[in-house]
Amino acid sequence: MGVSEPNAGSGDRPGPRHVAIIMDGNGRWAQARGRPRLFGHHAGAKRVREIVECCPDLGVKYLTIFAFSTENWKRTQVEVAGLMSLFRRYISKEMNALAAQNVRVRFIGDRVRLDAKLIDLMDKLECNTAGNDGTHLTIALNYGGRDEVARATKRLAQDVAAGKLDPEKVDEETLPRYLDTHVLPDPDLVVRTSGEARISNFLLWQSAYAEYEFIDTLWPDFSKEELGRLCTNYGKRDRRFGAVKT
Repeated sequence: MGVSEPNAGSGDRPGPRHVAIIMDGNGRWAQARGRPRLFGHHAGAKRVREIVECCPDLGVKYLTIFAFSTENWKRTQVEVAGLMSLFRRYISKEMNALAAQNVRVRFIGDRVRLDAKLIDLMDKLECNTAGNDGTHLTIALNYGGRDEVARATKRLAQDVAAGKLDPEKVDEETLPRYLDTHVLPDPDLVVRTSGEARISNFLLWQSAYAEYEFIDTLWPDFSKEELGRLCTNYGKRDRRFGAVKT
């Protein structure tokens, strides 16, 4: 999809309609407390609920969170197995609450490497919340921006080969229709926690005109107040999308 229009935020300033978050720092948060990394991941999962719940008050209609990347398989088998177990428990535990809060949940990413039980839970959560029209929560699981573009390009090429798509008509508006996020507006604001200043292969195509915030707060300490401050900061930025201010 194209660049999304900002919504009315706090006061008379425009706020971000779609916020995407790279939730980083769980492991360091746990290690600073002398606990195993998985302890931090559990704390981070609990933080997600608070952030989802505060979105309506901040005027955030779409929230996309980076839960597990295609590169995260490089971590130890113990941590990966623990994360997959956490995802299964999180979905099972939060399914009814998310549905009751009118949250629409989607998952993006390649499901091929995920286990059958987790995929079934993901499908069930998407199905159970499909009719909701409140906050749209998108969870990036086994997701990578380059992988997404490669998969999208493959599907586009298959349609060209099948005669369903004229290659002469392929332009920058064509590829987004094949991306995992084709039903979502582009993110207005991308936040990365934990002090790292890189985007780590997250929403590469979609974030071409997003505003970025790199903050020192570790994800388990990230609060609704801090998100509110970031949304206010966004409203102060001059977004020209390549044009000259007149």
